[in-house]
Order: sequence, then structure tokens, then C-alpha cells
Amino acid sequence: MVNPRLLVVTGAGGVGKTTISAAVATTAARAGWRTLVVTVDPAKRLATALGVELGSEPSTDPHEPNLAAAMLDAAGSWRIVARRHADPEVADRLIDNEFFVAATNHFPASQSYAAADEAAGFVGSGEWDLVVVDTPPASGGIEFFTAPAQMTDLVGGRLLRFLTGSRIPGRNLFFRAAARPALRIADAVLGAHLLERVAQFLMDLRTTYDGVASRAATMERLFRAATTLVVTTSDAGPVGEAARFFDELPEVASEPRAVVFNRSIPEEWIGATAPEGADPLLVANLEAWSAESERQRDLRSTFLRRYRSDMVSIPLMKTPPTGHDQLASMIPSELMSILGIDNH
Repeated sequence: MVNPRLLVVTGAGGVGKTTISAAVATTAARAGWRTLVVTVDPAKRLATALGVELGSEPSTDPHEPNLAAAMLDAAGSWRIVARRHADPEVADRLIDNEFFVAATNHFPASQSYAAADEAAGFVGSGEWDLVVVDTPPASGGIEFFTAPAQMTDLVGGRLLRFLTGSRIPGRNLFFRAAARPALRIADAVLGAHLLERVAQFLMDLRTTYDGVASRAATMERLFRAATTLVVTTSDAGPVGEAARFFDELPEVASEPRAVVFNRSIPEEWIGATAPEGADPLLVANLEAWSAESERQRDLRSTFLRRYRSDMVSIPLMKTPPTGHDQLASMIPSELMSILGIDNH
């Protein structure tokens, strides 16, 4: 029996983050870890990689008894958040309020907060030894770590306090007795009870502050103890996102952590030459691949000098891996050792 572990896989979109999450989870499950891999990717790449259908509730992989997977529904997760932190009557009003729906869909870190909240619940349940989270691609995974604080600021910030007043007993009673009649008069002019619905939404949202703040503190403690795996390629955009992760979250991007350079050209290709008399096109291609391999090697060296971290390269593959055997074969044992996920 081990303490539940959280592995957060971050990186820009399109670098193979979801595939690597599935591959690490499969390898861990085969090493004896009860593993859950979670994604919020609406493109269903995790389901494609594993070759199974996924829902919002964890389901055991029929081919891997130690492996479970889930694809989170951000809107559904927010409904759970509302019911967790508000009285039943207030939660029902929030969920039915169109402004709550708009906030959960358009709040910049809404998907990340939902994923972080669910991850905390999965780790705390004790059902799994390892929870692997494939973070939303927005902001290179940064929002996953900052979302709890952002949500706390949203429901407890100065603007909301100003709009809803002090958190004193009887505030809702005062609102019903004094403010609501005035809003109804205004709504009679504007129509559709707009101001009253906005005010009720703000009042209801404010009541969740204590629960949200407590939950956010729990999530942040969990993140500080998590292992972080940053996935990138050697292209300028993804490398920039990986660098921004380390620059903006130095307290998160501390040990334990690792960086995967995915789709790397093997260093053995550096200096490769064609046989004498070979087709000029082959000669040109080999020279180009040799130069690209050298560029990638130098980029990795520069990156690691600046951001000291364990690094593993995963070579470019002809086709994306699908199925458990292909997924497990793409993960070097060195990476699992770095992550501390060995046989047990």
C-alpha cells in the first residue's frame, strides 16, 4: 500500500501530452499501481489512445485491470462544485441561473478549476495509488495550478464584496426585503427580470466563498506534493510554453519534475551521410535530417542548462501509438524511474 500520488502532465496543445499521459498510466498499471488517468480534452484523444469509450465517471479498462480512465465534463464538475459548497436551495438556484452557466463556460480557468477539483477528489478517495491528470492545453497547463486561487479571488474578490455587501447575518434577508423590490421596479422598465437575476446570482455565488477557499487550499497543498511532467517538442512554440511554465510557476516547477521532449530526431542521425554516388535527393534529405537532429540536441541542452530538470527524449514515430502495448512500449524505463513509478 502506498500513499496516493498525483502526476500532473502539462504542456502546449499538440505535443502528444494526452498520448504520453495514457502511456505513463498504462505502464504504471502494468507495474502494479492502481492507476486512474483523467483528461478534459473534448477531442477524445485519450479514448482513442486507449481504445475504450470514456465517460465522466472513472471506468476500469477491460484489458488492464489496474487501469481506469475518465473524461471530465467541465459543466458537470461545476454543478458538483455548486452542490458541495452551497445549501441545496442555493445550489439549485445557481445551477439554474444562466449567469452561472455563462461563468462556468467562459471563466478563463473554468476547465482547469473543474479538473483540479476532480483530481483532488480522486486522490483523496484512496481508490487509486496514482492519479494521472492530462491538463487542459490552455496556457501550457499553467491555469491548472493557478485556477484554485483564481476561483477564490472570483467569489471573494473586492468587486463581488462591493456588489453583495459585507458577509453579515441577515444580509440575504435585507436583500429580499429592501433590494429586491427596487430591482423589480427597475426590471419592470428593462424587462426579463434581468437585474434581479444578476443580483441573486451574485448573492448566491458569494455564499460559496468559505467552501471554495477551503477546497482551494486543499488543492494547492496537493499540487505542491505532486509530480509534474512537462511535455514539449523541439518546435519554438511548445518550447516557449514549457519555458513559460517554469518561469511563471517556479514554486510548482520544483522537484519532483521531469521534461519530455517528444517526437525527437535521434542524435545518431547527426553527421549521417549517404553512400558515394547516392541520389542527390537522398543526400539532401540526410543533410537536412542531420542538421535538424543537431538543432534539437542543442536546443535541449540550452533548455536544461536554464531549467535544471531530468529530461527524457521520446523519438518521432511513424504513426501515433494506439492500444496498450504500443503505449507501454513508447515510455522509457528511465522516465518511470525519474517519476518514482517503479514496480511495487
